Amino acid sequence: MDLAIGIIIAVIAIVVAIVLASAIKIVPQGFSGVVTRFGRFRRESPAGLAIITPFLDRLVRVDMRETPRTGDRQDVITRDNVAVAVNATIFSQVIEPRSALYAVSDYHIAVDQQARTTLRNAFGNVSLDEALSSREQINASMQQQMEVVTDKWGIRINRIEIVDITPPAQILQAMALQKQADQEKRARILQSEGQQQSAVNIADGNRQAAIKQAEGDRQAAILRAEGNRQAAILEAEGRAQAIQTVYASIKQAQPDPTLVAILQLDTLSKFADSENTKIVIPAESAGLLGAAQALRSVLSDVPGLEPSGPAQSGS
Repeated sequence: MDLAIGIIIAVIAIVVAIVLASAIKIVPQGFSGVVTRFGRFRRESPAGLAIITPFLDRLVRVDMRETPRTGDRQDVITRDNVAVAVNATIFSQVIEPRSALYAVSDYHIAVDQQARTTLRNAFGNVSLDEALSSREQINASMQQQMEVVTDKWGIRINRIEIVDITPPAQILQAMALQKQADQEKRARILQSEGQQQSAVNIADGNRQAAIKQAEGDRQAAILRAEGNRQAAILEAEGRAQAIQTVYASIKQAQPDPTLVAILQLDTLSKFADSENTKIVIPAESAGLLGAAQALRSVLSDVPGLEPSGPAQSGS
């Protein structure tokens, strides 16, 4: 009897444990619980402890965190008919658990397939050069196209990043040659611009030097002219002072014709002492002779200064 009671209690405890385990559910942080009854949506349960009706309700956990999904590499054709291998990473997040579970059968597969289709459409609308140089525009265009579809699934596309774009080998080789040609062209352009700038700088330097030299010559000519003018002024002032002094002295001495004749003879003697082969004799010969005769008479009156003549015979 006691054994039967013990078995019954054990069975009841097991049943209670099973019931409690079926009724008490844990929803982790970052997840959301969707409670269904007989397959029909009942309610949403936030993160934490969730109580459901045992054997009637079912709890489905939906990951609400942002999830990156890197798609497989696929071949796409650009607008200029170049086949390239591309793969991209989709950062998606469930914002409505009910729509994610019931609006689409498997939202993971749906997002992946939609990303593949959008990727082919996006690259089909651009050329290879645009695809290589405009990744950000392509990412934004793909995100906008995908959001139109995924919004009704309760999924938000946060961003799309193109991981890799690989053109064919011959295209890469042609691009390398084109890049090399562009670099050589740019180098030649830069070299010619440098030579042009150098020539401009040299010409400008020569022009500035010529201007400076002309200004220097002009200033020097002005200074020389100023110096000559000052010298002429000083020389004229000196001559004027000399003439004034001589004139004052002569006027003060009150010279007579005898003194004037002596000065004239002195001047003639200086002409005779010069190295010139020609002697200029004034036209006033009579005046000079008269001055000489007067001088002779003056000298004859001075004792001891009688002019030399023929020797007189003694008595």
